[in-house]
Amino acid sequence: MKSCENIYFVGMMGAGKTTIGRHLARRLKKRFVDCDHEIEARTGVRIPVIFDIEGEVGFRKRESQVLEALAEERGLVLATGGGAVLAPQNRCLLAGTGLVIYLCVPPDELYARTKHDRNRPLLQVDNPQERIRELHAQRDPLYREIADIVLEGGGRTPLAVARQLEQEILKSCKP
Repeated sequence: MKSCENIYFVGMMGAGKTTIGRHLARRLKKRFVDCDHEIEARTGVRIPVIFDIEGEVGFRKRESQVLEALAEERGLVLATGGGAVLAPQNRCLLAGTGLVIYLCVPPDELYARTKHDRNRPLLQVDNPQERIRELHAQRDPLYREIADIVLEGGGRTPLAVARQLEQEILKSCKP
C-alpha cells in the first residue's frame, strides 16, 4: 500500500485539477495548493509574464523548484501544472512522494473548457484546439506512467469526482 500523506493531481490544463483538488482537500482535511498559483505568489507575477520574460524553459525550471519544495511538506493536496510531468525528475518526485491522480479529459472537452482563457500561454497560438491535441498526445503517456489512479473524466460534478476519489483513497492507502 502506498502512503497518501500527499496527493498530487496531474493532467492537462482545464482537466479540473484545481477545482477537484480543493474539494478533495476539504474532504480529507488537508491543505490544498495549486502549483501555478504558488509560482505566481513566489515570483510576484502572473505566469504569462514569466513565459514572456523567461520562456517556457525558465517557467519549467521555476515549476520544478516549487514542486521540490512542496513535496517536502506533508498533508498536502497539490494540483500540478499541466506540463510538470515533462521533466523526468518531476515525475520521479511526484511518484516517489505521494499518491498521483491523473484526471484524463478528452482534448475536445479541454478545448471547450479553456478556449476563452487568456491566462494559458501555450494556447496563445493560431489553432489552440490542435495545440491541445498535440500536448495531450505528448503528455498522456507521461501522466499514465506515474499515475496511481487514472480517472477518465467529464460528465460529473467536481464534488462527485472528489467523493469518488475520497472513497478510493480511503480503501487503497496506508493510514
